[in-house]
Amino acid sequence: MTDALKIALNAADAKKANDLVALDISGIAAFANYFILCTGDSSRQMQAIADEVEDRLRVHGIRPSHVEGYQNAEWILMDYLDFVVHIFSKSARTYYDLERLWRDGKRLDASKLIEEAKPKTRAKSKKTL
Repeated sequence: MTDALKIALNAADAKKANDLVALDISGIAAFANYFILCTGDSSRQMQAIADEVEDRLRVHGIRPSHVEGYQNAEWILMDYLDFVVHIFSKSARTYYDLERLWRDGKRLDASKLIEEAKPKTRAKSKKTL
């Protein structure tokens, strides 16, 4: 499991992406190991999700090899080689139904991965007087 995948999931979650799904497709695909699937309520939200994913990964020196669909914002695809981020409109997600097409992939616990990617806060020590 790559940290980049967790960072991308956390970024999508931060922009209120709906129906976040992470699929391990490493055993059934040669072009990537993971898919991230999510839905946005509007084209602006979809673009905001894409921007946040790209910005957070760029901080770690990770850039997408290819991005498609950003302007039309019906289906934004961001290829990071090890994983691919799919950001759908509601209608496009239903129409393309990638979960069904890639049903042989292993569904990962996206909420657990998001929690693992959140910055750790240190517990404040209580000072005694």
